[in-house]
Amino acid sequence: MEKKEITCCLEHVELALDIAVDEWETAPVMQRAEEPASCEFCQNVALYVVGS
Repeated sequence: MEKKEITCCLEHVELALDIAVDEWETAPVMQRAEEPASCEFCQNVALYVVGS
């Protein structure tokens, strides 16, 4: 199974969780981002990684 991830800021974490459930059809795992990254929706600093 391919590992999928969405990096997101606090503002877009709900959107990332919704997308993960809809597209991956599994319960997502949400963790704090350990490495600097940009939000996939707005390019702000990503605080979370939503993954499968």
